[in-house]
Amino acid sequence: MSSAPPLVLTLKLDAILFSGLNQLRQQHFPPERNFLPAHVTLFHHLPGEQEVIIQQDLQTLCSQTATLSLRLQRLRFLGRGVAVEIDCPELVQLRNRLAQAWSIWLTPQDRQPYWPHITIQNKVTPDAARQLYAQLNQTWQPLNGQGEGLLLWYYRNGPWEKVAEFSF
Repeated sequence: MSSAPPLVLTLKLDAILFSGLNQLRQQHFPPERNFLPAHVTLFHHLPGEQEVIIQQDLQTLCSQTATLSLRLQRLRFLGRGVAVEIDCPELVQLRNRLAQAWSIWLTPQDRQPYWPHITIQNKVTPDAARQLYAQLNQTWQPLNGQGEGLLLWYYRNGPWEKVAEFSF
């Protein structure tokens, strides 16, 4: 049995969009649980033993992919948190293509239908989440930005450790 840590795959956001969303996350995510900056997860748990193949697949795919236009038009109430939904059909297609190629490795969580989002609050009471959702919805203005590539991370039961970056 390999001791390779599992891998997480996220979208690299442009610096301006990332900064604004990360600030929202820092403001509203419970600080005792907030070990990560704002992120858009594509896969939560890929097998570390397959890192070489995964990196090759990502390098090939990203070299053939243009920068993605992201539209963040609405918030989503999560029950115990709030997320910002990302509208980008090309991102969903890219993720679905990878899911098909890696289907034998996917966990039940990563087999679920994909809806890209950034969680800005999680693991709070339903009342606190409802309150933040209502508050943010009063002033929410749609955002636009770019997906610039993919980031591959090691998951080691805490903050993630960057493995590689793949630019579009």
